[in-house]
Amino acid sequence: MNKETRADAARDLHKQGCNCCQSVVMAWADKLPVTATDAMNVAAPFGRGLAGTREVCGCVSGMAMVCGLTGHTGDVRTLVERFRESNGDIVCARLLQAGKKPCGELVAEAAGLLAEIM
Repeated sequence: MNKETRADAARDLHKQGCNCCQSVVMAWADKLPVTATDAMNVAAPFGRGLAGTREVCGCVSGMAMVCGLTGHTGDVRTLVERFRESNGDIVCARLLQAGKKPCGELVAEAAGLLAEIM
């Protein structure tokens, strides 16, 4: 799948009720060495900024999870910085407060950024 397909998948998953982290992780489920159920479950607590604390954005956590599971751990910092550069922050509360992009667009962007390094 290409960047747009991954982004669309993440956006659709978010519309269906997945949290931000789950949406990013599940858009890449076909490339992960775990079952889709396990991927969905492990990503669940990272939505809404880690268990609803509105700290690190679930999109960022999702990118890190995908990288860790696929052996791309060296790319996490680059992805985090690219996300921050594009959105001004990586903290959920501040991203929501800024209101520049809805979560559905942020998950699409995160899934797309992963496509650039995978």
